[in-house]
Amino acid sequence: MKAPLGETYAEIRKLIGDLDLHTVCQEANCPNRLECWSQRTATFLILGDNCTRRCKFCNIKRGAPQPLDPAEPERVAEAVAAMGLKYAVITSVTRDDLPDGGAAAFVETVHAIRRLNPDTGIELLIPDFGGCEESLKIVIDSEPTIINHNLETTRKLTPVVRKGADYERSLELLDRVSRTTPRIKSKSGLMVGLGETVDDLRKTFDDLAGVNCNLLTIGQYLPPSDEHYPLQKYYTPKEFEELKDLALESGFDSVLAGPLVRSSYHAREQSQG
Repeated sequence: MKAPLGETYAEIRKLIGDLDLHTVCQEANCPNRLECWSQRTATFLILGDNCTRRCKFCNIKRGAPQPLDPAEPERVAEAVAAMGLKYAVITSVTRDDLPDGGAAAFVETVHAIRRLNPDTGIELLIPDFGGCEESLKIVIDSEPTIINHNLETTRKLTPVVRKGADYERSLELLDRVSRTTPRIKSKSGLMVGLGETVDDLRKTFDDLAGVNCNLLTIGQYLPPSDEHYPLQKYYTPKEFEELKDLALESGFDSVLAGPLVRSSYHAREQSQG
């Protein structure tokens, strides 16, 4: 990949630092960070930068979670305004220590963004909130443009790769989004290269389509370090095209698939597709 470093990249990096914000771009060591920041877009990470789970694929720090910052939603809204974003993606670390899993902070961030940026589309990439129905309800009631929840991998690999998560619980979350408010699109993301088979993926596509998930991203798993879950396979660009076709056959409205595709990659464009 080319590294498009320049004035815009430096400007976004300074803005995020000055506002004391976190981005999943930095914390998850996303390979698209240089491209996205140079195009004046970023995925904001709220609720601190320490996750309470220990998923084997993820580069986000584990440890004691930080106290909630009541001013964080306003600072995110300020960053969205300063960057001139027409579409903002908000995600978080998983906060199993909080009674609501952090749902209220998502809602406050949506409201803050809308006060300063009433025409900006909002995508929320949410954790499973430990299966709490009330937490999911208040997020749905805030009516973002899209609610995204990553299934990440297949049913077989979930217990190994996604510590603390549950395949059926994730499907149920996406199902509730679709059933509760059809005008909110639902979205999910998968990594490949963890040891899944094409048949495993086909079944996963069908499971997601079966709960009326509208949008899907498929990207190559890249281990952040030797301590993370080991890579089993690199998929070729042709294989990604074949996976995209398989997924579309299952019934998704839009599928992005490629080696460097991540859950919020070209999110605005996909939301409009």
